[in-house]
This record gives sequence, C-alpha cells and structure tokens, in this order.
Amino acid sequence: MERWRGRVALVTGASVGIGAAVARALVQQGMKVVGCARNVDKIEKLAAECQSAGYKGMLIPYKCDLSNEEEILSMFSAIKTLQKGVDVCINNAGLAHTEPLLSGTTEGWRDMINVNVLALSICTREAYKSMRERNVDDGHIININSMCGHRVIPNSDVHFYSATKYAVTALTEGLRQELQEAKTHIRATCISPGIVETEFAFRLHKNDPEKAAAVYENMKCLKAEDVASAVTYVLSTPAHVQIGDLQMRPVEQMS
Repeated sequence: MERWRGRVALVTGASVGIGAAVARALVQQGMKVVGCARNVDKIEKLAAECQSAGYKGMLIPYKCDLSNEEEILSMFSAIKTLQKGVDVCINNAGLAHTEPLLSGTTEGWRDMINVNVLALSICTREAYKSMRERNVDDGHIININSMCGHRVIPNSDVHFYSATKYAVTALTEGLRQELQEAKTHIRATCISPGIVETEFAFRLHKNDPEKAAAVYENMKCLKAEDVASAVTYVLSTPAHVQIGDLQMRPVEQMS
C-alpha cells in the first residue's frame, strides 16, 4: 500500500457499514479519502476519529446525492479543484428495497437502478476521465458488488436488487475490457461479499426489525472490516496483477 500514500480515493456511501470501514482503512494507510453520502454527519464524526487516532491520511466528507447526476459531477469538479483528481474510486453505495417482480413499484425499482447501476457507472466514467486527464496509468476502480450478483436466491424481496448486482458484475468485466482496449494499466475489480453484518437488512426490512435482526442471528457473519481488508488487499497487489472478482462469504453461509 506504500505507493498509494498521499493519493486520492473516492468512497461512495461512506457514512456507515462497508463504506465507513473502507474509508477508515484507506485513511489508516495514508490516503486522502473523499467520503460521500447524502448525510455527512457520520462521515464528519469518522473524520474526527481518524484524526484523533493519528492516522497517516485524511478523510474529507462530501455531501452528495448519488441519484442526482448533477451532484455527482459537481463532486468530481470539487475534487479536481481541491485535490487535483481521483486515483482510486470505490463504488460502494448501494441500496435495496423490498420490491418483488410481480408486485413491486416502479419507483422502488428505479431508485435501485439509479444508485446501484447508474451512479456507479457515472462515478466510474468521471473517475476514469480524472485519471486520464492527469496521465494516471495505475489507478484502480473497485465496485463493491454482492453474492447476489452471481446467483438468484428464492427470496422475492431481493430479486430486483439481484438484477442490479448482476449488472455490476457485467459492468465490471466490461470496464476491464474497455480499459485494456484503451491501452491503460488502470485496473477494475469487483468485490462480492455474502452476508455482512451492517445496517443493510434493517434498511431492507425497515418495517420489520425482527426479520432484519434474524438475518444476522443464524451465523457468524462477515464484518464490514472484512470487506475493507479485501479492498486493501486488492489495492496492494502488484501493478501487473488483475483481480477480476473477489467473492467472499461467511464460512457458515450456504449459498
């Protein structure tokens, strides 16, 4: 990770869960991390904690609604002005709604597509532009995917969500191919965790906290820090090594 010290990473959805853990880990490794979310109060608190801990890097909170392209473009413009640009882009932000295929609302489906697919694609495009403008040829784009992007489980609550994550799987491989066609050494990686003990289930089942809690009670789940460790592992591999898709599950998870 030494070569990343002092360089700039963007982490989307950095206020809680995996995003917060990734932001903390990269700051600990000496990176300048722009952490964005719709609500930055928790990111500001995390930034203060990182500073108090004496970490080598710094966390810069940025308020951004990723469902709004204008706000994303404004964020990249601000990063260019203040930090010159992005060297690493961690597309972590994602959401799920209980919107089955036979009875779900168009609004709920669109919301998932806007964040899980379109925002990820816009951030990827703008990060690539930022790297090319500055002749950065060793940048890295990491998409936090899900095991739901590799198999469909018999649970109607997450069928549409799974479709958006299958899109992330395809987008990451397509990105790898396009980066190679562009004759760059910028790398693209997908990290696909299984069940991670975060706020995810409580947001998915916001009207049924007991159902949400049960998701995490049947096994020893992954922690957000486990996924953050996977991110630092991917970034620490030699520049000639391409990690395409890193899949990780709790040992006790069946599918």
